[in-house]
Amino acid sequence: QVQLVESGGGLVQPGGSLRLSCAASGFTVDNSAMSWYRQAPGKEREFVARINWRGSTTSYADSVKGRFTISRDNAKNTVYLQMIGLKPDDTAVYYCTGKNYWGQGTQVTVSS
Repeated sequence: QVQLVESGGGLVQPGGSLRLSCAASGFTVDNSAMSWYRQAPGKEREFVARINWRGSTTSYADSVKGRFTISRDNAKNTVYLQMIGLKPDDTAVYYCTGKNYWGQGTQVTVSS
């Protein structure tokens, strides 16, 4: 059974940091590009970041450039999203995806 399980979300104050993890099971991520998306209440799901299979190429939404970093550990079959300088506008459910599979999401809330 293929699963992507996100973790690491939570409540953080503006300016704070979180690191999200996405653990894959049932398939290996080492030959697949992986991405993070997010969906805020009342808004459409939007792209956040992408990393190629090797980890040598990354891309980011303009809104998170310089604050978020996507990385991967193929040996652990896991993808990460390090988030710093969090803003209230970053509040959303964050999803990881790869090979057309999606996780269930993890809630990130940025509020004082």
